[in-house]
Amino acid sequence: MFSLVSLASLIPVLNILFKQSEPVTTLVPWSLDTKVVFNNLSYYISQEITRNGATHTLMIICIGIVVLFFFKNFFRYLALFYVAVLRNGVVKDLRNALYHKILILPLAYYSDQRKGDIMSRITNDVQEVEWSILSSLEMLFRDPITIVIYLVAMFKISPELTMFVLIVLPVAGYLIGLIGRSLRRTSQKGQRKMGELLSLIEETISGLRIIKGFNAINYSYRNFDENNRGFMRLMVRLFRKRDLASPISEFLGIAVTALILWYGGKLILSSEASLTAPKFILYIGIFSQIIVPAKAITTAFYNIEKGSASIDRINQVLEAGEVIVEKPDALEIREFKKSVEYRNVLFKYEKDYVLNDVSITIPKGKMIALVGPSGGGKSTLVDLLPRFYDVTEGGIYIDGNDLRDLKIDHLRGLMGIVSQETILFNGTVAENIAFGMNESRIEDIIHAAKVANAHEFIEKLENGYETNIGDRGVKLSGGQRQRISIARAVLKNPPILILDEATSALDTESERLVQEALLNLMKNRTSIVIAHRLSTIQHADEIIVINEGKIAEQGSHNELLAAKGIYSHLCEMQSFS
Repeated sequence: MFSLVSLASLIPVLNILFKQSEPVTTLVPWSLDTKVVFNNLSYYISQEITRNGATHTLMIICIGIVVLFFFKNFFRYLALFYVAVLRNGVVKDLRNALYHKILILPLAYYSDQRKGDIMSRITNDVQEVEWSILSSLEMLFRDPITIVIYLVAMFKISPELTMFVLIVLPVAGYLIGLIGRSLRRTSQKGQRKMGELLSLIEETISGLRIIKGFNAINYSYRNFDENNRGFMRLMVRLFRKRDLASPISEFLGIAVTALILWYGGKLILSSEASLTAPKFILYIGIFSQIIVPAKAITTAFYNIEKGSASIDRINQVLEAGEVIVEKPDALEIREFKKSVEYRNVLFKYEKDYVLNDVSITIPKGKMIALVGPSGGGKSTLVDLLPRFYDVTEGGIYIDGNDLRDLKIDHLRGLMGIVSQETILFNGTVAENIAFGMNESRIEDIIHAAKVANAHEFIEKLENGYETNIGDRGVKLSGGQRQRISIARAVLKNPPILILDEATSALDTESERLVQEALLNLMKNRTSIVIAHRLSTIQHADEIIVINEGKIAEQGSHNELLAAKGIYSHLCEMQSFS
C-alpha cells in the first residue's frame, strides 16, 4: 500500500512543475474513490500554494514523499524480520524429520544407498530448499498482492492502456517459463553428483590407511578430480541457465515498456484523449514498479524450480518404506522369562534365501554358540532377533510372543549387543559407556567398566572417564575399544546378550582380557555367541553349526567332535594353524 501511495504522491509535484493544476476550491466528502482523494489533496495543495507559494508547498510534498518511502521500507523490513523465523524453522523441521527417518529406516535400506548421498540430502538439499524456496516466500506472498494493487491503480488511470499491457505481459511470461523447466532437470543432476562427491570423501577418510598402504593416492585423486569436473560442468550449465533469467526478464520488461510508451503516447496525442501527461508519467512509474515484483516472481519461479529438485530428493528419504513396522496394538514386554524360539525361519535380502527353514530353541540362562563357514547366515540369524530385519517366512518368539507383535523399543530393551566392529562415538569414555542410558550414575559406569576389565586403562587416560576418545574411538586400541563396548552392555544389564565375533579382531593379550570381560558379562544371562575362534565357545551349553543357511549340526563341543562333521573339521584346521 505504501509503495502505491508513495508513487501517487508524485502527481502533485508533476502538476506543480508542469503548471497543469488548476486551483481546487471545493472540498468534497472523503470516500474510497481516486477522484475524490485527488480532488481533496489538490484542494489542500491549492490552499498551501495560495498561502505560502509553490516552492514552499513543493518542499512540504517532498518531505511527505520521504516519510511515505520510509514507512514503505520499514514495513518491508518487518516482513523480513518475521519471515526469518519461518525460513529457519522449516529448515530445522526438515533436518529433524530426515534425521529421525534415518534412525528408523531398516538396515536393508542402507545396503542400497551411499552414505555420502544421504549426508548430501540432509545438508546440501535442505540448504538448497532454504536458499531457493524459502528465500522466495517474501516474493510469493507480497509481490502478487503488490501487482494486483498496481493493476487496480493502472485501470483507474487508463483502462484502455492497461488492457494493452495485459495482452503483452503473458507473452513475455511464457518465454521466461521455458527456461525454468530445463533448470529443474539440471538441478536434479547437480544434487545427485554432489551426493556422489560426498560419498567419495567419506570413503576416502574411512579408507585412508588402505589408500596410503597400496600407493593409491594418485588413483583416488584422479577419481575424485574426474567426478569433481563432472559436477563443475553441471553447475556451470545450471548457473548459466539461472543467470539467463534476469537479463531476459529485464530485456522483455524494457521491450514491453517501449510498447506502452508508444501506445500511451498515441492516446495522449489523440484529440479526445482522457490521459494527461502527468498521469501518463505516473502510469509509467507504476508500471516500472510492477516490473520489479513481476521480475521477483520470475526469480522466485526459477528458484522454486531449482529447489524442487532438492525437495524431490528429500521426499525420497522421507517417503521410503519403513518395512520394520510396529503394530498399533503392539504388546509391552518388560522381562524375559522362558525362551527364545526360531520356528521354521526363512529369510532373503533380495532373491535367494540366506536362511532356510531354521528352527532353534534357546532356553533362558543358556549360552548358545553359532559357528560355521563365512557367509553361512550366522550374523543374519542374530540380526533377526532385535528386528533389524523381519523374517520372510516363519517366526521368532520370545516367551511365546511373536516379535512382530511386540513394541520394538521394549524388545530391543531386552538385548545387549557386542559386535566385531566396535561402534564408539566422538565423546568421553563415560558418555560412550552410558550411551542411551543418560540417567546413569558415575558409580554405575565405573562398576560396569570394572566388570569389563576396562577400569584400569581408563584410569590411566589423561582425564580418566572424561577423556575424549575421538572419532570412532580412534585414540584407543582395538582391545580397549572392545572393552568399552562390553562395559556399555554391562551397564545396560540386558537379560539377552548377542556377541557377534567380539574377539576375532584382537591380539592374544587383548583377547584374554576381553574374553574375561565377556565371561563376566555372560554370567546368569541368555547368550547367543557367534565365534570363529572355537576355543572361546567350548563351554557353550549348545553349539549350532550353520552352513549355507541351514542347521548342519547341533550339540555340545564333545558331541560334535565325536560326530566328525563340519565342526570337527573346523576344530582340526584351527588346531593345525
